[in-house]
Amino acid sequence: MGRDRNMLKATVAAWALSGAPSTLLAMTRRDDLLWPSIAAGTLVPGRRDRPGLAAGLAAHTVVSALWAPLVAKAVEGRRHPVLVGAAAGLAIAAVDLGIIGRRYPAIAALPQAPQWADHAAFGAVVGWMSARR
Repeated sequence: MGRDRNMLKATVAAWALSGAPSTLLAMTRRDDLLWPSIAAGTLVPGRRDRPGLAAGLAAHTVVSALWAPLVAKAVEGRRHPVLVGAAAGLAIAAVDLGIIGRRYPAIAALPQAPQWADHAAFGAVVGWMSARR
C-alpha cells in the first residue's frame, strides 16, 4: 500500500510540475499558457482535429499515469534517481513527440524544445519522488 501511495504521489507531482519549463518560457514570450494542454486534447480518440482543454487534461492524466510507473522502475535502486528519471523523460519525449506527436498537427506545431524540457522535468520529478521513502 505504501508503494502504491508513493507512486500516486510521484505521478500527481510530475503531472502538476512537469509543464514548468514550457510555462515559464510561454510567460516570458507572452504566449498562450494553455495551448500545449489544449493541443494534447487531440490525442483523445475522435478529437484529432478538435483540440480542447478538458480533453487535454484528461490525455495528460492518462499519459502521466502510464509513463510514471515505468520511470519509477527505471530509477529503482539507482544512485542518481533524478538524473536517471530526467534521462527516462527524454526517452519518453522521443516516443511522445518524435513518433506519436508527429501524427497530430496541434502537437507537432508546438515548439519542441520546451516540450522536451517538460518531459525531462516529468522524469526528474518521478525519479525524485519515487526514490523518497
